[in-house]
Amino acid sequence: MNSDALPEGWEILRKWLPEDLDQRARKHGFFQRARGLQDAERWLRLILMHVAGGLSLEQTTVRARELGLANLSGVALFKRLRRGQAWLTDLTGYLLKEQRRRLGRFVWPYPFRLRVIDASNITEPGSTGTDWRLHYSIRLPEMICDHYELTDEKGGEQLGRFGFAPGELVLADRGYSHRAGAAHVLSAGADLLVRWNAQIFPLEQTTGKALAVLPQLRRLRTGAIGEWPVEFVHNEQRYSLRLCALRKSRTATEHAQRKARRKAQLKGSQASPQSLEMAAYILVLTSASAKVLPARSALDLYRGRWQVELVFKRLKSLLDAGQIPKSQDASARAWMQAKILTALLLDRVLLEGKFFSPWGYPL
Repeated sequence: MNSDALPEGWEILRKWLPEDLDQRARKHGFFQRARGLQDAERWLRLILMHVAGGLSLEQTTVRARELGLANLSGVALFKRLRRGQAWLTDLTGYLLKEQRRRLGRFVWPYPFRLRVIDASNITEPGSTGTDWRLHYSIRLPEMICDHYELTDEKGGEQLGRFGFAPGELVLADRGYSHRAGAAHVLSAGADLLVRWNAQIFPLEQTTGKALAVLPQLRRLRTGAIGEWPVEFVHNEQRYSLRLCALRKSRTATEHAQRKARRKAQLKGSQASPQSLEMAAYILVLTSASAKVLPARSALDLYRGRWQVELVFKRLKSLLDAGQIPKSQDASARAWMQAKILTALLLDRVLLEGKFFSPWGYPL
């Protein structure tokens, strides 16, 4: 989307957007005065040229004049973008609904739908920390976004941000290893597969006693897999899980231990002997039955979590979403919303790609 000089390409994208662009724009306050450019489709093209095409505000206005789209200033485009978050959010929601509707034509050979949950930090220019956090959910094997949420830097990684349903298997890394989040998933009737963080997610044996896991893990040989039934308590309710473990190779263990030491040093402390020993294992928790998801399959499936990293890499590298070149809250949120809208349009291109002929029109 580096150029808007191909109207045929826009015509394809336009078919995937709602017909009532003008009405939706007015509903969400994008048009506040009955003067100036009142064409929502043109405004959307200008916004995508700026946000998705990587053009500056001034470059966008020059290109718009060359293409005969509009004659306006960079300031006018900036002000309109600043008012566009609600409208862009509405368009994103429309695309998400269309994605969910079309996903029904894919066949997943397992008795559950897999959802991968993660979050990514986003910074503003000149910042040395996190300014925004994008919470994202994708479905495998389709690699399609089915939920997102944009928060400030205080928005923590929580499974409670998402809604779940029976028949889903939720896959998340150790940042989501909390009892409250696990209870939220299980209470919705969904299943869970999450990397276990022993420090913040206490487990119990089925007898109610605290789980002493290291004596069990020490019995595993390199490459061997073990599993144990475990339980946890949240809000006075008891939930059952399975703890699945894999002992790493010596090289992988040494790498994980070096990483644990560096992480502790950054916090001004030293890694404990217990944490260094735990680094020798991959530990995941799942609520799926052993018949449906054996321990080895659970550990193999956890590798799918890295697929969501590819989505964030696409957002940050291909779409330049790693930094927000806006200083005001409203414009920054609208800018990021347009990035997410672009990502969903790319998802739609991937979804529909096999149905296009080489001549550029649907078969």
